[in-house]
Amino acid sequence: MVLGGKRKGKKGRGAAGKIPVFGLLKRGGKVYTKIIPDASSATLYPIIERKIVPDSIVYSDCWKGYNVLDVSDFKHFRINHSKLFADRHNHINGIENFWNQAKRHMRKFNGVPKEHFGLFLKECEWRFNSPRPQDQLRAIKQWVKQNLT
Repeated sequence: MVLGGKRKGKKGRGAAGKIPVFGLLKRGGKVYTKIIPDASSATLYPIIERKIVPDSIVYSDCWKGYNVLDVSDFKHFRINHSKLFADRHNHINGIENFWNQAKRHMRKFNGVPKEHFGLFLKECEWRFNSPRPQDQLRAIKQWVKQNLT
């Protein structure tokens, strides 16, 4: 996934002036995001290996950076979005939902400075992982309380 940048036009992987990011979502669980230098297997696989238990089922799109998963300790299934978005329970709609929410949230700021983009991304991750407003408010009050003492 590529987010950010001020230039309109080219979208998708390799889009000039944008920041490449990677995300994982445990089905029914929490999302994890990371700014990455590129979307190669050499970059993605160590993150996946660190965050996912071996022998897990992993669903991805058809990006070539995920080819390494085909010969790994994971059970890897690809979802080809040009053919279909879901095959019964096999889909990646949860992470796609997160990216849509993150883009919508960041759009409110009319551009996020590159040097602070990681903070905005982690805020989106936190909001997604703590969806109840009362939980978010409780956490923010706790942080403020800690900083005032």
